[in-house]
Amino acid sequence: MPAAEPVIIAIDQGTTNSKAIAVTAAGAVVAQGAAPVEVRTPGPDRVEQDPEQLWDSVCAAVADCRRTPTGPVQALAISNQRESVVAWDRETGRPFGPVIGWQDTRTAERCARLVAEPGADDLVRSLTGLRIDPMFSAPKINELLRTAGAPVDRIAVGTVDSWLCWRLTGHDHVIEAGNASRTLLFDVDRLMWSHELLGLFGVPESALPAVINSDTRLPTRTELPGIEGRPEIAAVLADSHAALYGQGCTAPGTAKATYGTGSSVMTPVNDFDPEPSPVPTTLAWLTDFPTYGREGNIVSSGAALAWLAPLLGLASVADLLALAGSVPDSGGVSFVPAFGGLGAPHWLRDAEPTFAGLSAGTTRAQLARAAVDAVAHQVADVIDTITGEGVAIDQLRVDGGVTASTLVMQTQADLLGLEVRVAPVPEVSAVGAARLAWASLGAADAWPDLDQDPAGVFAPAIGADEREARRDRWRTAIGSARR
Repeated sequence: MPAAEPVIIAIDQGTTNSKAIAVTAAGAVVAQGAAPVEVRTPGPDRVEQDPEQLWDSVCAAVADCRRTPTGPVQALAISNQRESVVAWDRETGRPFGPVIGWQDTRTAERCARLVAEPGADDLVRSLTGLRIDPMFSAPKINELLRTAGAPVDRIAVGTVDSWLCWRLTGHDHVIEAGNASRTLLFDVDRLMWSHELLGLFGVPESALPAVINSDTRLPTRTELPGIEGRPEIAAVLADSHAALYGQGCTAPGTAKATYGTGSSVMTPVNDFDPEPSPVPTTLAWLTDFPTYGREGNIVSSGAALAWLAPLLGLASVADLLALAGSVPDSGGVSFVPAFGGLGAPHWLRDAEPTFAGLSAGTTRAQLARAAVDAVAHQVADVIDTITGEGVAIDQLRVDGGVTASTLVMQTQADLLGLEVRVAPVPEVSAVGAARLAWASLGAADAWPDLDQDPAGVFAPAIGADEREARRDRWRTAIGSARR
């Protein structure tokens, strides 16, 4: 009997759960596991998690995955939620407080003050491609440093990949370059921490991790459940970047959308473009050379569906999607899920959640359908902005839980006027991290392109006039969501 093929265990630490998959060198997912993660909202502008629970959930997900026998584990790969930040004691490893989540907006006032400073936003955009916004890590890092209650030389701070690498390696304080690019502290052209940005946000470089390439190999000193020995880490990617890599979108003209709590819409580009844009340039990954991407981040997509379902007396998002599919359209109702404001391409942090076009005859099903439309409209806003600035996109490759809904996917194709192709595996971020890890080990030549065998292909089923009418109603609703 032939021996089982070696695998890489890819860990995907996300906002609401941690997942682990075992992937062969040919790209086959042969085992998987998951564990939930609690998200706390102690205030209207606060989103927090427990750093120890994040680590425990990773261990639980790996243990769940390892219940399925596989070949030997060659290495580990990490994909992680971005922009969320952790601070811990360099000597004891104990966190100084909760993770401040990427959705957290407690630093909005400080960000507004910085934007008002002459030249500050221009400086940030020219070096990072991003704008000053509470979603990104730098203002959160400053908050953690201020509230840690410890000398700066005792504080280690980083994004979630930094925290996981610290725990796995036995105290190596590192951050992967793509994650670093989301902090507002990293010069994505020179590929180093920027002293100008560190000064602007009040962050000492001594508290920050060392920046590593995405395919850097790190020895580990911590055992994970069900894994013999201590296999090295062979790749680290931020989750949206990992999905781009996993989808095979490595050349201009391709684009992906990942639907989760929020959504990420991203397309690779050849060079860093510091010119201001509502859909900025970011660093996708760094291997032998940097690969950049144009990306728009949507704050609330799956989260909006989860919020609306119980209000309509429904037990789950699946029930909401079924209800939405029972009507041909929203009856003129638009829903703008501006929880925490709107991200790209609008960047309206003071926008408020809004229903527009309501009437006495509006039904629960039409409200549900408006929520489905909102998920697709927000993605279309980003794609329309990118293509309007001269970047050609001929199809959209999609992943994430909501892609199981034919209604959402058909709506997406209709509102974009583009073909939408659904990934054949649900855990594309983890698959992307595994793909890069196998490449780091020199064994990814046989890896298939996920686009060659999509789970579904959706072509536009409405004409240009109807598409534009629906998009116009959405734009009007966006206007009414402004304070």
